[in-house]
Amino acid sequence: MTDNYEGKCRKLYGILEEYARSDAAVAFSGGVDSSLILKLAVVHAREKGTRVTAIMAATKLHPLEDEKTAEKIALEAGAQYRILHVCELECAGIDRNPVDRCYRCKKYLFGKIRKEAETIKAAYVLEGTNWDDLNEYRPGLWAVEELGFKSPLKEAGFTKEDVRALAKELSISVYDRPSAPCLATRFPYGEKLTLEKLSTVEKGETYLKTLGLYNVRLRIHGNIARIETDSDQMKKLVERRKEIAKYLKGLGYGYITLDLEGFRSGSMDETLPESITGKKAVKF
Repeated sequence: MTDNYEGKCRKLYGILEEYARSDAAVAFSGGVDSSLILKLAVVHAREKGTRVTAIMAATKLHPLEDEKTAEKIALEAGAQYRILHVCELECAGIDRNPVDRCYRCKKYLFGKIRKEAETIKAAYVLEGTNWDDLNEYRPGLWAVEELGFKSPLKEAGFTKEDVRALAKELSISVYDRPSAPCLATRFPYGEKLTLEKLSTVEKGETYLKTLGLYNVRLRIHGNIARIETDSDQMKKLVERRKEIAKYLKGLGYGYITLDLEGFRSGSMDETLPESITGKKAVKF
């Protein structure tokens, strides 16, 4: 846990207590960040006699298991749950995987969530940006601000480590769930995205996870599949390289590689010019 963890927790509880004075909605993914927000929002809402609704935007850019997990966690938290089925690949203008994809996508999806929240008269819509997100290339954060969403974890200075620690204390079942960014992050910027490509890479990653890997990404460069995983898990991949290669080649990839730098979030951003990535949550 980071320094002054207890102080951050007190601040987070105070922030959510204020938001709980009115009905609220949570932009919900089933990940640990939004799950922590939902859990605490429900606790405070019960004390205030208000209502909290979890709203999930189910998309083709996220694995199907995310949808199942989100409903399970929402029920565990005791929240009302709504799911919106959307297709942002073409509607959000991201089918060519532009460098501002995250901004366009978030603006479209969160716009849908905002409208749904208005139908249930939620005074606030909360979301799970944490402090660590501010240090990465996250153009989608501009969309969050533009739409007026509230970010309690960011307000309280919570890092990802803090989030997982408190989620564990509160017995939230996904406290140690790996981050699961959208499947478009597996492809280079500028590449034409299709439902078939997204489905294929999802199958590949699902298979790799059955090998017991915690963090794993299958990055696609044409007919090359580049596997990223934690350095202490690489031996496992090497030992089973033949069956892994056979499976992934069966999906249509011609060459199977293991990235020696290991797992790192946002590795497809490494080739972007510093004029873009240096701005972190850059606005387009």
